[in-house]
Amino acid sequence: MEVMFNYKLDGQTYNVLVVKKNNKNTYIKIKDDMTIYVTTNYLTSKREVKIILDNEKDFLRKALSRTRKKLEKEELFYYLGKKYDIILVPFENTEVSNGKIFVKDEKTLEKWLKKETKRIFTERLEYNYNLFDEDIPFPKLKIRSMKTRWGVCNKRDNSVTLNSKLIKYSLHEIDYVIIHELSHFVHFDHSREFWETVRLHMPDYKKSVAILKE
Repeated sequence: MEVMFNYKLDGQTYNVLVVKKNNKNTYIKIKDDMTIYVTTNYLTSKREVKIILDNEKDFLRKALSRTRKKLEKEELFYYLGKKYDIILVPFENTEVSNGKIFVKDEKTLEKWLKKETKRIFTERLEYNYNLFDEDIPFPKLKIRSMKTRWGVCNKRDNSVTLNSKLIKYSLHEIDYVIIHELSHFVHFDHSREFWETVRLHMPDYKKSVAILKE
């Protein structure tokens, strides 16, 4: 049996997940998304859990602080070719400034990054498509995580699939993959003519090829 509610501590609101088991005691730990995870017995009420949390405020402060520092230390990642530090903040809006991303928690970061990835990939697909003089259809954009490919061109359903991990790289690398896949609508193989088409739209494409192979 699970129960969820919000708990306020020092002006910040945290999610509390209570899991009831055949426990004799009550245990508290902090999850990576800053959720307060409580395991207790079936007889413990929500009110009693809140009282327990109130009595363990010092522990909660220390545990939440450790988890926050751990996340801020570990959650270094690249966005559009630049490295950012993740700073956890108590407000909803996600902001990017001076090499830092200010975000409420990991789930909010994932949601924001997914939205930004779709927006940027859509804009770059439209931009690069307009560079092509060849008579090719405007493809549908698909985004998914792929282990071995940065992009896929599918003529049958007129689509271009981009690897969601591309958002870590600069616009130059994103543009290269898009140009590469759009060029497949002109030359489906990797012939000399294909690479000439790629070079026509991005003369220095080999720089991006080298970066994406690292």
